[in-house]
Amino acid sequence: MSKKNVVVIGSGFAGLSAATHLAHNGYQVTLLEKNTTPGGRARKFESEGFVFDMGPSWYWMPDVFESYFANFGKKPSDYYTLKRLDPSYTVVFGENDFLDIPADLNEFRTMLERIEPGVGPKLDEFLKQAAYKYEVGIKDLVYRPSRSLLEFASPALLADMLRMDIFQSMSKHVRKFFKEDKIIRLMEFPVLFLGETADNIPALYSLMNYADIALGTWYPDGGMHKIIEGMVALAEEKGVVFQYDAEVVSLEVTNGVTTGVLTKNGKKYAADVVVAGADYHHIDQHVLAPEYRNYDAKYWDKRVMAPGSLLFYLGVNKKLKNLRHHNLFFDEPLGPHADAIYTNPRWPEKPLFYASVPSISDATVAPEGMENLFLLVPLAPDLDDSEEMREKYYDIIMDRLEKLTGQNVRDHVIYKRSYAHKDFKSDYHAFKGNAYGLANTLFQTAILKPSLKNKKIRNLYYTGQLTVPGPGVPPSLISGHVVSKEVMKENKL
Repeated sequence: MSKKNVVVIGSGFAGLSAATHLAHNGYQVTLLEKNTTPGGRARKFESEGFVFDMGPSWYWMPDVFESYFANFGKKPSDYYTLKRLDPSYTVVFGENDFLDIPADLNEFRTMLERIEPGVGPKLDEFLKQAAYKYEVGIKDLVYRPSRSLLEFASPALLADMLRMDIFQSMSKHVRKFFKEDKIIRLMEFPVLFLGETADNIPALYSLMNYADIALGTWYPDGGMHKIIEGMVALAEEKGVVFQYDAEVVSLEVTNGVTTGVLTKNGKKYAADVVVAGADYHHIDQHVLAPEYRNYDAKYWDKRVMAPGSLLFYLGVNKKLKNLRHHNLFFDEPLGPHADAIYTNPRWPEKPLFYASVPSISDATVAPEGMENLFLLVPLAPDLDDSEEMREKYYDIIMDRLEKLTGQNVRDHVIYKRSYAHKDFKSDYHAFKGNAYGLANTLFQTAILKPSLKNKKIRNLYYTGQLTVPGPGVPPSLISGHVVSKEVMKENKL
């Protein structure tokens, strides 16, 4: 009996996960990647002795990675070496006002007590609730395909969901426990990964605080792309065939079934099943013929997107001081910047920003005596990111970086590359140039997200950051697993 041919589009975390799960279970899998290297947003590039991760730089929820590899009888350590960062990261509130976040929970508790005396028991209760949400959310809810309300119909699960504060905002939830502004900002920071402000993110996502504080911040030696290298190696072990420089331009559909996938280079790949791990909007609106689309343009325009990003990859010819591996610059108020992202889209007047210096933890990503510096400014999607505007913001954040850390950086930059909306669109067909995907608002959660199954083509499925369970690296790994189970259920060998 011949194997069923599955074509997976896109080699980001979700596409790799889906492809590997399906190949492991006996399907013949071909993975088509638009670019010349795997990884999607998690690609790397090298220049002048510097090795840059192009996208994700935070390794949180190590248990999700362990679970992923365990599905195949493997461990992360079979493919890369992890180290826990201590401090986890640093928050810069102003000149000479830095807060190192310790990896040890007792030290973290002591630090908060210094800021807000007597807060220890409240932290314990906050983390107890967050741990419960993490256990139910990450071990159960995110693995549901969210194709029907019946998936959530059990009384026990409904009771769990009520306990998880899905109808209360993260902002209100945090303020029930903490009073000091610094602690509030610290507790609200992780939801920025989910693409909205704490006012509009359900308090369910305090589970991210548990991931941050209890599970810790890690780093794979060599860079985040080492995860991709490991996943590709595992996929190839399972028989996945990779085709690079293979941008998909159309699907061949007969009687509501996809039979082939056509690429820009003129090749056609026979398919019994197609899993689209590329940008959902692009597949839905530009690859599919109008009669096969899940949604119309109006639907997509109403989606609340997570922020876009302005990125700078910098090579610095000296060692830097007063910086950690991860640094959050909160020296300006969040409100005006959030307004510029979510309410009145524009370039922010006084942007918050993030700086990563992985060479502090890893000597292999920069030449000896030098630093690898990655800067990120969150922005509203679909802005006009001209070179002039990029340079303006480079100067804005570099002025503050130099002032707050007390050093000259700009004159020592020997390599510089910027990356923003038009690059995300060009490289990934990213809807509105988004960097993270769909925001995890209450009305874009579970069954309210774009469906992982095409409604008009019986063998076309979707995975990744615009469908369930949502944006981020661990959710993308889970998304690939979830869609693979749906494929196997409906397309048995």
